[in-house]
Amino acid sequence: MDAKSEKTAIVVGGAVIGVIASLLVYFGNPGNMGFCIACFMRDTAGALGLDSAAAVQYIRPEIIGLILGSTVMAVANKEFAPKGGSAPVTRFVLGFFAMVGALMFLGCPFRMILRLAGGDLNAVWGIVGFVLGIACGVVFLNRGYSLARSHKMDVVEGSVMPVIAVVLLVLLIAAPEFIHFTEAGKGPGALHAAVGISLVAGLVVGAIAQRTRLCMVGGIRDLILFRDSKLILGFVAVFVAALLTNLVLTAAIPGTFFKLGFADQPIAHTDALWNALGTFLLGLSCVLLGGCPLRQTVLSGEGNSDSTITILGLVVGAAFCHNFGLASSPAGPTFNGMVATILGIVVVLAIAYANSLSRSE
Repeated sequence: MDAKSEKTAIVVGGAVIGVIASLLVYFGNPGNMGFCIACFMRDTAGALGLDSAAAVQYIRPEIIGLILGSTVMAVANKEFAPKGGSAPVTRFVLGFFAMVGALMFLGCPFRMILRLAGGDLNAVWGIVGFVLGIACGVVFLNRGYSLARSHKMDVVEGSVMPVIAVVLLVLLIAAPEFIHFTEAGKGPGALHAAVGISLVAGLVVGAIAQRTRLCMVGGIRDLILFRDSKLILGFVAVFVAALLTNLVLTAAIPGTFFKLGFADQPIAHTDALWNALGTFLLGLSCVLLGGCPLRQTVLSGEGNSDSTITILGLVVGAAFCHNFGLASSPAGPTFNGMVATILGIVVVLAIAYANSLSRSE
């Protein structure tokens, strides 16, 4: 595929994903949350009993679909390539603190764009912090930051995350008595599209993301490092398509899918400083990991066990945040969350420094 065709595929793929994300809200997902990798991993952790937050318990089929859609597409194109072994503990810690940042802001990079497309101007502060976090990470990349090399692994190792996805789907459909569900009307976990709709949406988005390599962190990183706008155009397309879809849905059902402003936005708070600091931590952690939560999820479906370890860090981080009061709420950030975010920034900066080698040395 030549450069022009690749860019076209990324833009078209992003537009399709934007429409799907908005339609998922129409079909029942929480407001401005057609997709949120961080939130959906949090909900899944709650459903498995890893935390005690009754308002956020539901195995999200979208996550299952993202993984399996990526796997099917990778196998079909002979790109299923099991590999791993690159600094697993460090990746786990970075994934953990990426989730701390995401739940301070109340959303992953994907949801940040969808919140803006729904009129939530608090996302602007999120974008500012996110870009600054990535820019800070780029400084370390330029100083030689890297983690240990990945190496080839066997198919069994690479199949761990797809198998987990299948098990979660079986639990959700065939054995719901073994999982936790948020009671109807009690919180975000109770708001979801039908299982079939969510699963198909995840499969489609997973396949598109696998083929186009969509990654918001990678897009901003490449724009800063190489002046390459290819990947970021995909998320511009997500924003434009989601915005237009929201406006159309709002015209049909007034006051539901687009509301411009800062106050009274769905599952969001208005503290600008902590929105920005949360996404600073998120962006910094993810650029050091080599990809955003969406990209890590897709890579895990391709057999990348480094990304699988990162996802485990994200899931444990989500459970920890809700068990110890670190996650924000529409009322605002918590004191524990503020402390954890600052601590996370310090730890992640230390990881970046320890794994960097100045070019002048």
